[in-house]
Amino acid sequence: MMTVKSDVKVLKNFINGEWVETSGSDILEIRNPANHDELIVTVRQSTEKDAQAAIEAAEQAFPEWSKTPSPARGEYLFKIAAIMEEEAEDIARIIVQEEGKTFTDALKEVNYAAGIVKFYAGEGRRMTGRIIESDMPGVQIELHKEALGVVLVVTPWNFPLSIPAWKIAPAILSGNTVVLKASSETPLTAQKFVEIIERAGVPAGVVNQLVGPGRLVTEMIHHPAVKAITFTGSNRVGNLIYTEASKGMKRVLLEMGGKNPLIVMEDADVDAAVGLAIAGGYGQTGQACTATSRVLVHKDIRQEFTEKLVAKSKEIKVGNGMDKDVTMGPQVSEGERQSTLDLIKKAVDEGGELLIGGGIPEFEGSEKGYFVEPTVIGNVKSSMTIAQEEVFGPVISIIEISSIDEAIDVANDVAYGLSAAICTRNLTYMNRALNDIQAGIVKVNMTTTGTFFQAPFGGYKQSSTGTYKELGSEAVDFYCQNKTRYINSN
Repeated sequence: MMTVKSDVKVLKNFINGEWVETSGSDILEIRNPANHDELIVTVRQSTEKDAQAAIEAAEQAFPEWSKTPSPARGEYLFKIAAIMEEEAEDIARIIVQEEGKTFTDALKEVNYAAGIVKFYAGEGRRMTGRIIESDMPGVQIELHKEALGVVLVVTPWNFPLSIPAWKIAPAILSGNTVVLKASSETPLTAQKFVEIIERAGVPAGVVNQLVGPGRLVTEMIHHPAVKAITFTGSNRVGNLIYTEASKGMKRVLLEMGGKNPLIVMEDADVDAAVGLAIAGGYGQTGQACTATSRVLVHKDIRQEFTEKLVAKSKEIKVGNGMDKDVTMGPQVSEGERQSTLDLIKKAVDEGGELLIGGGIPEFEGSEKGYFVEPTVIGNVKSSMTIAQEEVFGPVISIIEISSIDEAIDVANDVAYGLSAAICTRNLTYMNRALNDIQAGIVKVNMTTTGTFFQAPFGGYKQSSTGTYKELGSEAVDFYCQNKTRYINSN
């Protein structure tokens, strides 16, 4: 932290339709994770005063916005999506500069986020209640959805556009107003999204953005106007949010960590399975809650699979995500990189075999970024730290299994239950995995990463609160409360 200088360009808050200076006196510098000499933007930290103003603006906008017909609310979302698609490449460049992923991955995220917004725009014409048969003649029972009020949206840095989109779009489509507290690691992407919302003509106060430290969230949770909190991020922070929200019996949706297995059975297409492991383990530099961090390989093909995985890992080109030939960018920060390196070292100390990677790559300019080599660790046991804790870096652990029963047991032998996949041609194996793996998402012959926005997303166990889902039509349920209305026409 440092004192603000008068000539420093800083981001502003978006409150009640206006871009306003924050009231804090310290700033945070955001630098390119591929080249920390490059200063991207500076963020003046907001204070409790700013947070109060953002919530009050959302509170004041709620009555009118909640009475706006949902098809009309959806029309604003169509406009937002159209602008996102028109400016997709510009937005993707911001994501690369700020978060570090490759331009290809960033562009996919932008288009995915635009698709999410369009999906919920269409939901505006599908917001329906229902009629329930009454015990008495002349009495009609209606089930009617109503907005909650002000929703606090707290989002992470690893998907700085798509996660705010998949929370804000259903929230405002349902008639709520929003205060967005995005990650301090990626504030410029969040600002770009809010600028688009403003340009689409969304009324003042419906969406407000606060740039500032995470410590503000606790006080915001306890504001009387805040009716719900939706958070994606670490389990540590999620548990804190859940504890604080429970004090006011407030609605909470948490999506947190994962320790996602890819099971490769003896009948699998080995080359295809290796491709899935590479995509799931190294895509987004492994910085995804659905990343493939454990590969459970049948003993009959473990050696062949391992050799091919190591060979393919050697083909990964690490570097600045804007370079065309680069296939994996840096981690987002020095802290994230060090956490990954520490877990790799601990895996080796506990008996794991470092088959490739495990350190910092060397190439021209690599010392200026937060790069980690694509890493494969063999001889991993389910009891080892690397098999239990989320790594959030480009690390794939190989665990040998001898049967589908053992594969299911090992897959479930973690505190998380977000995503899982199995590679097989055997229908029995497929059904065992689909039925018995304790995870919110289970796939067959696909990566553990990636979801379709029309399908619900959410985990089991410590990966999620589990009560509500994100994405799909089901996501709207979190942002609505149901009122049962009795009408006696006699």
